[in-house]
Amino acid sequence: MKYTGLLAIFTLSALLTACGGDTEPAQYGAAPELPQPQRGLLPDMVIAEPAEWGDKRPTVPDGYTISAIATDLKIPRQTLVLPNGDILVAEGRGGSASSLKPKDVIAGKIKSRGTSPVKGGNRLTLLRDADGDGVYELSTVFADNLNAPYGLAFVDGKLYVANQDALLRFDYQEGQTKAEGAPEKVTDLPSEINHHWTKALAASADGRTLYVGIGSNSNITERGMTAEVDRAMVWQVDAESGMHKPYATGLRNPTALAIQPGTGQLWAVVNERDEIGPNLVPDYLTAVREGGFYGWPYSYWGQNVDDRVRPQNPEKVASAIKPDYSLGSHVAALGVSFSAPAMGEKFADGVFVGEHGSWNRSDPVGYKVVFVPFQGGRPVGPPIDFVSGFRDSDGTVRGRPVGVTVDPRGALIIADDLSNTIWRVAPAAGQ
Repeated sequence: MKYTGLLAIFTLSALLTACGGDTEPAQYGAAPELPQPQRGLLPDMVIAEPAEWGDKRPTVPDGYTISAIATDLKIPRQTLVLPNGDILVAEGRGGSASSLKPKDVIAGKIKSRGTSPVKGGNRLTLLRDADGDGVYELSTVFADNLNAPYGLAFVDGKLYVANQDALLRFDYQEGQTKAEGAPEKVTDLPSEINHHWTKALAASADGRTLYVGIGSNSNITERGMTAEVDRAMVWQVDAESGMHKPYATGLRNPTALAIQPGTGQLWAVVNERDEIGPNLVPDYLTAVREGGFYGWPYSYWGQNVDDRVRPQNPEKVASAIKPDYSLGSHVAALGVSFSAPAMGEKFADGVFVGEHGSWNRSDPVGYKVVFVPFQGGRPVGPPIDFVSGFRDSDGTVRGRPVGVTVDPRGALIIADDLSNTIWRVAPAAGQ
């Protein structure tokens, strides 16, 4: 798992010193405390060298174990547990040179913000644990020649893959280890420039509808609204025909989607805007309402107007829906999965969220997987650290979690795209 890439961690001046997430409980939950926006000061760059895991492992709660079930991958992003227990891993790196921020180019650190130097695989890898002992003996390429695959879904013998530029469909037979033939294109997806390239994916409970999360092409429309056509929203796609329409809008970067068991409700984690302070704007977890508008670019967290945006749109601001649950500012949530009873009583009802980690705070946040408890179908209380230790207190970074997937048999599967590892967390024997 050797890698030598650099992680760029930005620092702000003393005037903008940010407190860590664990000391700011008001940053979490349904009613986060929002400070006044701070504009005009750019962070200073401080470079930290990532470290290999060696004999170290991420930290998990008492009564749980963690193991690396696949290593030396090529930028693992999201995972999917198939009906027979096999795991598919989407590997790749998307975007384009034009999506890089000016300070990245000026500093000459294009790949330095905590990204692996490994070339993205543009493939799906299949992992198999034949005897059910938690050790995945088989690792093989299921499909290749893809274009930055990210979102994955399985419906009635069909495997759906969201490339950065198109939604694809493979035929799938239980137990197969390699795709037979090229995939069928379901529909094209917006990909020009691709400031936010990831395309999240979820399937409705009945399998007839697919939901695709499509991020904005800018922070706050710096490229103009023409570049934002069909973006910053969730698409509703007919799984058979590929016909699509906006399902919900004003979601700056919906990076992961999940269907709530028992209700069929669509949920998303969303990365919010940058450059108005270390404690703005909260990334969030929310139920996604059909026809709903969630503020971007005109406002955030309901009716908090972003006065950088021109022209303003008071009517849209008035209609903006306040998200359900703040995860904290700049945690960069990239994965979400509803739990299952097999994960243990404390973690049976709620969602796991993979937090890739901040790049623009003097005191970084994220770099962990948290559990958000639910009660009565809604998130309640503060998030609980479930897997941590990806970043040490001295700033050493060994991994960055992306996708999280609950195996119904009782394990959490985590994609780590810095160390190119798939981690498996499960209740210890006898628990």
